[in-house]
Amino acid sequence: MTTPSTATPWTKTQDSETAAASPRVRVWDPLVRTFHWTLAAAFAIAFIVEDELLGLHIWAGYLALTLIAIRLVWGIIGTRHARFTDFVRGPRQVMAYLKDALAFRAPRYLGHNPAGGAMVIALLLSVAATGLTGMALNDAQALGGEEWEEIHEFFAYLSLGLIVAHVAGVLFSSLSHRENLIGAMITGDKRRED
Repeated sequence: MTTPSTATPWTKTQDSETAAASPRVRVWDPLVRTFHWTLAAAFAIAFIVEDELLGLHIWAGYLALTLIAIRLVWGIIGTRHARFTDFVRGPRQVMAYLKDALAFRAPRYLGHNPAGGAMVIALLLSVAATGLTGMALNDAQALGGEEWEEIHEFFAYLSLGLIVAHVAGVLFSSLSHRENLIGAMITGDKRRED
């Protein structure tokens, strides 16, 4: 089992005394936070307006795909806790973490825990599939075919289900570790130690 990360490098502008005295640490950089909330808004807009405002629906889908492309790059070159290498774990580690979480003995992670990391990947894949099948559906409708509609709807509802599970997991983890994870995704900061 991987040991949870508990420290993050400080910027050069902070001296070691300030860093050691601060009970909070920056975990989520501005790009991660902006990506998270903008993707949530883009998906919500596209899901709510559906065909009623097709132009807005399509542009929200393009925005979601653009955001995912940016996040994929940032997952390779970004800050420590933004990188996939910091939070993507194998199925055994994810299942072990979930088992420990259900027994209320899961360790606290400064970045994403193994289950959260798996959810990030699942959401990126599902929302990307929703957007890509939407593009295919739009092209197919322009040519007179609608065979992509069911596939697009499947991924849209799968994404919605994953979002509900994600929110439930965040709330569960927030309560388990007595930490406001929603607030952390707004401010970028989490408490340094348990």
